[in-house]
Amino acid sequence: MRRIMERMGYGLILVDVQRNMLEGQGAVVGAAGFRALLSGLLDAARDADAAIIHVKNDGRSGDPDEPGTDGWELEFTPLPGEPVVRKNAANTFESNPALADVLRAMGVDTVVVAGLQSELCVQATALGALERGFDVIVPAGAHTTYDDVEPAAVVVERVTLELIAAGVEVPELDEVSFG
Repeated sequence: MRRIMERMGYGLILVDVQRNMLEGQGAVVGAAGFRALLSGLLDAARDADAAIIHVKNDGRSGDPDEPGTDGWELEFTPLPGEPVVRKNAANTFESNPALADVLRAMGVDTVVVAGLQSELCVQATALGALERGFDVIVPAGAHTTYDDVEPAAVVVERVTLELIAAGVEVPELDEVSFG
């Protein structure tokens, strides 16, 4: 992972880390462990003074992530200087056309993407970052989804392979450094 260590400007994009997916009956399987993993990643980014972007999905009326509802709230409280962006499309960059410029103004050339859901917003945001010229890292285990037609583990593995094929780096979590 030498290439990861040579980069200069890192940013963390936490995608849809909202209460509706990590608390209560609507939580993903293993939510407590996943929350702890993301908390550790967030702490590492903060300790390194990396740029941090929190993403909130704006669901439709009646959805668990409908704006203004408890489920819409972020799981982690952003600190001053950690922007919160909202989106209504899977790709965070599509809903926020200026985000790439904001990240570059913060000195970011490499983004670490983590959050929910693997096959939707995490994958679309990672690919959106690639399209905008960023190096992209999605740490192994730093994204998850729900059991649905396929078990979540199968979806996570498929998305991981698709991201690697697209040019995203997928190192083990303990190999990720923010500086």
